[in-house]
Amino acid sequence: MAVKVGDTAPDFTLTSQTGASVSLKDFRGQKNVIVYFYPKDDTPGCTAEACAFRDSYEVFKDAGAEVIGISDDSQQSHEKFASKYQLPFTLLSDTGNKVRQLYGVPATMWIMPGRVTYVIDKQGVVKHIFDSMLDFKAHVSEALKTLESIKG
Repeated sequence: MAVKVGDTAPDFTLTSQTGASVSLKDFRGQKNVIVYFYPKDDTPGCTAEACAFRDSYEVFKDAGAEVIGISDDSQQSHEKFASKYQLPFTLLSDTGNKVRQLYGVPATMWIMPGRVTYVIDKQGVVKHIFDSMLDFKAHVSEALKTLESIKG
């Protein structure tokens, strides 16, 4: 069953590009979290999306939010991707797409992993979900708009 706005975001623990374990619950009460699921490291659309998050990362930090990207790529793949594009945020390896399934992120044409962004507030509640396979940069603008509404 897919996660909906108003739901408590399901917790998870995954390995980051640095090899560290990262749990969603670690941010509860501390920061808003932007969790974005994307298909594959170092592909044109995913690179455009990651670089858009990178270019706005300071704005996210200033808004009290952390950005986390998730795909089923390996820790080593994430490490190369983050290094190549100077990505300052966390990338997590969801091997076997267990967290993707937990959130109910749909596949595109039943084969390609979907591209969905979740804005989660400090209490762990999902405030916004944006699903677009092709409008890469809109994931960033939608997340920023939602963070503004949470603040206001």
